[in-house]
Parts: sequence; structure tokens; C-alpha cells
Amino acid sequence: MRLNGDVGEDPVHIDDGRQRALLALLDDANVACGGHAGDLDTMTRTVAQCHALGVAVGAHPSAPDRASFGRAPITSSPSTIAGAVRAQLEALGEVCAAHAVAITHVKPHGALYHAAGDDEAWAMALLDAMGAAGLAVPLVLLAGARTVPALVARGARVWTEGFADRAVDHQGRLLPRGAPGALITDPTRAAGRARELAARGVDTVCVHGDTPGALAIAQAVRDALGPRG
Repeated sequence: MRLNGDVGEDPVHIDDGRQRALLALLDDANVACGGHAGDLDTMTRTVAQCHALGVAVGAHPSAPDRASFGRAPITSSPSTIAGAVRAQLEALGEVCAAHAVAITHVKPHGALYHAAGDDEAWAMALLDAMGAAGLAVPLVLLAGARTVPALVARGARVWTEGFADRAVDHQGRLLPRGAPGALITDPTRAAGRARELAARGVDTVCVHGDTPGALAIAQAVRDALGPRG
């Protein structure tokens, strides 16, 4: 079972070694590429760390929204956001090319992640942005996302994802971050959640680099899922 994590979002975590320690536990990294966080420097350092550790590099684009970390409702049109996403993918692609690394997947962030899973127009806009950037790689979306059949019908590859450090409602949707119990910060509970997700057959399990106690959570989840693939 593959373990992925959202990284490249906080320069402090790169500086103090926390990001590298987290990456050492991951199979796949989702690298912030300028929409909600990240810039040329953080992308360059993160891709270099991934390359050194043998971690696959994925793009983690967002609607342009650094003020709300990509989590505010999107007010622009899908076509407008598609252009912004293309620019983010191309920026990360240039960094990866300089390190002889390929982008292996795309996982949208925050509000864009939910929009692409709920609404076909947004899913197709994201797929168009990937195509315009020359990427024919898997798109990572929440397991059970409504748009998966339409994406597959268009020839897209989709990796279904679950979250070890986030709680869900009775429909399997992520609880809003501000809701009581939305964040799972106990490593033992996160490991149990990861085992449940693996048993359900998701393609990949996610841990967030900005969850309190992220490294301990990631270690527990890695132990639960088994060694890196």
C-alpha cells in the first residue's frame, strides 16, 4: 500500500529537517507548486530531497489562494483555474526536469480537490490543465468521488485516496477542518484508520505534513501499511 504526503508547503519544515524525515517514510510526495503555497525555492529543495530519498514526485496544485491556503470557496471559473493550474504544473515540471525527475501524479489541493471530486466541469478542467502541461499521469481523488466514472470514461487514470489523519462523515466525505474531531492526531488511531482504508482497497493513503505530530503519525501509519514499496 502506497503512502503519500503533502509537502513543500512550509519552508521552516524544510530548514529544520522535519520535511526530510517525513519524506523518508513516504512512497509519493505531493509538492505544492505555487497556488496555495510553495515557490521556486521550496519546489527546488523539495524535489532534490525526493530525488535523494527515492520518493516519487507528484504535483499538488491549487486554485490561486495563498491567503486561505487554498481552502476558500473558488470564485473563478473552471477555465480560469485550469490556466492557473497549468502554470503551476509547468513550473514544477521545469524544476523536476532540472533534477532528471518525472512528475508521477497530480493531486489537487483543498477546495480544488473537493471541486474536482464533486463536479464534472471542474474535473475536466483539471484534466485539460494536465493535458496542456503535457502530463498523462494519474489524478489522485478521494475514494468514492462522484467524478471518477466520467474521468475514466475520458481515458484518465485515477488513484483513489483515503486520509489517515482526517475523519469522515457517514458519506465518506472529509469533515471540515474546523469541525470537532476532524483532525486525527493520535498515531495509534491514525494507524488504525490506515489499516481500514487499505482493507477497503484504496490505492493510496495520505498523511499531511502540517498535521500536529505529523512525523509520529506518519511513522505509525508506515508501520501499519508495511515497508515502502
